[in-house]
Parts: sequence; C-alpha cells; structure tokens
Amino acid sequence: MGIGRDSRHKHYKTGGRSKTSIKKRKYEMGRPATLCKLGAKRVRPVRCRGGNMKYRALRLDSGNYAWGSENVTKKVRILDVVYNASSNELVRTKTLLKNTIIQIDA
Repeated sequence: MGIGRDSRHKHYKTGGRSKTSIKKRKYEMGRPATLCKLGAKRVRPVRCRGGNMKYRALRLDSGNYAWGSENVTKKVRILDVVYNASSNELVRTKTLLKNTIIQIDA
C-alpha cells in the first residue's frame, strides 16, 4: 500500500467524491515515523527528492534545550523521559517527541 500524502482521496467542498483516475506518484510518497528513542546517538541518512539528504535520528542522548525561567539555551545530556501527555507507553519505551517532559543533566 505505502504511505501517501496526496489530496485526491478527499471529498469536494460540496461533499461529492472525486474520481481517482491516476495512480500514486513518487512525489506524493510519505515515510513511516521513526519515533526517536533515548540512547547512544544513532542517526541515519535518508535520500530525499532532488538527491538531497535528511538525517533521521533513531536514538539520541543529548539535545539543545531552553530554560524560559533562566533565559538560557544549552546543549545538555538527556537522562530520562519523565512524562508524555499523549501516552504512558511513550514514557515506558523512552521515546523522545515534541512536548515530552524529560530529565536533563544540568
């Protein structure tokens, strides 16, 4: 099947269905989410459109974090995942996502 980012499967504004008369295209391709974990740094290159490269983080142990109260931003080591509003499973598996509460080595 594959992950697609097309808009041909959607309804019209009036509610009608659109005919899908063309197949999936390479430029509509999507990729599965990686879900970066806590651990020794492991980054993989991914080839993108135009031969450009993106770098997909599979595991990370440090990051650039900002303290709003102290008005400072530093690269620090991540110790543990403490809380995630989405799911407790993400805390148990130590998955690093946006808006995840972590414990750092400051």
